Amino acid sequence: MSAALSVQGLTAGYDRTMVLRDLSVAVNPGQTAVVIGPNGHGKTTLLLAISGLLKPSAGTIEFDGRRIDGTAAERLADRGIVHILQGDGLFPDMTVEENLLLGAFLRGSWRGRRASLRRVYDDLPVVEEKRGQKARTLSGGERRLVGLGRGMMRPARLLLIDEPSLGLAPVRVDEVYDAIRRIVASGVSVVVVEQDVERALAIADRAYLLGEGRVVTSGPAASMRASEEVRRSVLGL
Repeated sequence: MSAALSVQGLTAGYDRTMVLRDLSVAVNPGQTAVVIGPNGHGKTTLLLAISGLLKPSAGTIEFDGRRIDGTAAERLADRGIVHILQGDGLFPDMTVEENLLLGAFLRGSWRGRRASLRRVYDDLPVVEEKRGQKARTLSGGERRLVGLGRGMMRPARLLLIDEPSLGLAPVRVDEVYDAIRRIVASGVSVVVVEQDVERALAIADRAYLLGEGRVVTSGPAASMRASEEVRRSVLGL
């Protein structure tokens, strides 16, 4: 099986500071990979490079067998690479539904916006409950769910999610991960960056532990829980 996403020898950073160094990861079609590791070791930078928001200095990124490193972010979004950034980025004086609809403004998404809204509301019922409220009236956790829903408004073939549980109460985390499971079941490939390691490993097929911008260890998610590097680096065991 050829990988849906293949990152080989990736080096990337900001100005003259390199964050990622010769990093390689792969995700098979319809599978989920989780990227874990201490803060500041390159997890978010990896997602930015994949989605075209950061230009790599070296290495290659292939999506469905075609090289995409250096391709503009909007073109990658049109090809089905959806990046849900950390935080929410909502417009505070727009309603929840108006914020969601902004996620469908890219070419090819607007026509199906009503079906996309229905799917988001089915997957995240609390978002539907708040559909008419201004974003500024929401709690931090509710804003995070709306941000996730906005990313789900575009048809995705590869979904990149940065810290989906950030700022959420446990019940909301359950809702988010239930939604991710349904997305994966529909055949979408997913890469999740997450600090809630136990939760992420429970849904992933494969896991990558980053340290100082490199892959320290990787393997099937089911076996990574017992990895000494994982236990020491991010589980505190």
